[in-house]
Amino acid sequence: MPAKYLRTSQVAQAVGVHANTVRLYEEWGFLPPIPRTSSGYRCFTAVHLEQMRLARIALQWPYPGGKDVVINLIHQARDNNLGEALDLAYQYLAQVHAEQAYAEAAVDYLERWAHGQAVEPDSEPLLIGAAAAFLGVSGDMLRNWERNGLLTVPRDPRNGYRLYGAPEIGRARVIRVLRQAGYSLTAVLRMVRQFDAGQRDGLRAALDTVDPGEDIYYVTDNWLTTLQEAAARAQAIIEQLQRMEATAVSPTAKENV
Repeated sequence: MPAKYLRTSQVAQAVGVHANTVRLYEEWGFLPPIPRTSSGYRCFTAVHLEQMRLARIALQWPYPGGKDVVINLIHQARDNNLGEALDLAYQYLAQVHAEQAYAEAAVDYLERWAHGQAVEPDSEPLLIGAAAAFLGVSGDMLRNWERNGLLTVPRDPRNGYRLYGAPEIGRARVIRVLRQAGYSLTAVLRMVRQFDAGQRDGLRAALDTVDPGEDIYYVTDNWLTTLQEAAARAQAIIEQLQRMEATAVSPTAKENV
């Protein structure tokens, strides 16, 4: 193979992956067409290498707000539509920032509630069906939060029915806001345990800090950190596309690499 081309192993080494990953990215359509020698060896150019770097940065789960825009920008870059790919990369960064804003707003609501600034008005206690309708959740969801220790609901001594008063409604509303913003049940449980222990400050950290010995099963167990990492990846995608734009050549160019 002429020295002006790169082998599969050289591309893999430069990007820090196994050679099979390079072949898979080709198979999945993430790389421009790769010319081959008469004996079947792949002939990678600098363009293929930079596209491989882009795909490697971009294809890292999770994808806050959805993966479609990420796949689309990789395809646009593959087809040498770098301006369109860059527009999509900024769109993805905005998408991640929107998820961050939602998560931050939920924390703000939590902190106001924890310090008595988001109190439900006093009213007659509600049965579970009415409470669920009032909160916009299902009765099963309320029972699940109770089973998982997020919520304690008093019972009517006469018939054993759950009675949701203002404190229970307020707490359930906070849980709903946090869950809808992406926080896992484990993260919310960490927070309510600290709250129930009388610690009103540091609840944000409790949501995002995994306890020693606690396994992370979901990215939403430390959602704020996950979103920060996703934003950093989105910025890295933009920077990689800008580098590709600055040195743009045809995907099948045969210059030395």
